Amino acid sequence: MTKKITIALDCMGGDKSPDIVVKGACQVAKENKNIHFIFYGDLDLVNPLLEKYSILKDRYSLIHTTENISSEDKPSVALRRGTKSSMRLAINSVKDGQSDAIVSAGNTGALMAMSKIVLRPLAAVDRPAIVTYVPNQKQTATVMLDMGANIDCNSEVLYQFAVMGHAFAKTVLKIENPKIGLLNVGSEDLKGSDAVKNAAALIRESDIADSFYGYVEGDDIAKGTVDVVVTDGFTGNITLKAIEGTAKMISSYLKEGLGGSLLAKIGYLLSSTSLKRVFKRIDPRLYNGAMLVGLNGVVVKSHGSTDATGFANAIKVAISLVKDKINDTIIREVKSSGLDIEEE
Repeated sequence: MTKKITIALDCMGGDKSPDIVVKGACQVAKENKNIHFIFYGDLDLVNPLLEKYSILKDRYSLIHTTENISSEDKPSVALRRGTKSSMRLAINSVKDGQSDAIVSAGNTGALMAMSKIVLRPLAAVDRPAIVTYVPNQKQTATVMLDMGANIDCNSEVLYQFAVMGHAFAKTVLKIENPKIGLLNVGSEDLKGSDAVKNAAALIRESDIADSFYGYVEGDDIAKGTVDVVVTDGFTGNITLKAIEGTAKMISSYLKEGLGGSLLAKIGYLLSSTSLKRVFKRIDPRLYNGAMLVGLNGVVVKSHGSTDATGFANAIKVAISLVKDKINDTIIREVKSSGLDIEEE
């Protein structure tokens, strides 16, 4: 019998919550009967939405709180004043074993800060990172980290990202021997900062050396040159936003061009199946859901501006991570990599 998985949902985080949270949960509930949800949010706002959907009947709990973390709140303020917020209570539920994972579309900095305090980083992990994956030309996906949690990273932190990204690609994307690349301004050994050069040296001296491709550039992400791209959070966040913006621009241009003349409309009708496939492949909603990797618990960050379909995908990511026991894999990878790790 398949084990029931419980997902904690922060109903008050994000631009379109709680509506997208409840609708996203409904989409997932239709596809998976072994999922239970714990919704954290204002009963007056959330309960009327829950009562609309019979698919959720007897499959959720609602924990009332009127407190929430805004997108403008600094992490330090959220830590001090947000102990009863929907985000904090949802994180606490993972710590207490009431849920298997949390999904939130709320303030990224606050989510990371609270998760680090409540769940604590895995042993031998200095800084948890935000990891996600994006489509590439090989019709697979490229794992990327860090996506914004750590602005400045030394070589040791980048090395740890490489180990965790390697484990993530093996677990989530089922790649037997993921190739790792360090994002750089060029592929030559002489280029790059000292942190990047020293990180490359650490990887080459580790047990994942055979998986190390070397330096990669920005266009290698879309090419699928490697399976895992490692960089600092400053560069990673800008890169991800640029990729998403480009995908939206291409989709907009295609829709505009195909909706013009009569010939264009006829052409669209003739090629609609292929075009729908293209739109789906570059739809950022279907890649929504970034794990805060390196924590003693599964935490998934959804884009704050996503819709119900995007939030549903973030929930699916969380379910996959729980099923695949991602942290067990990371711990094994960290141990085999040669990093000093002690059981807590």
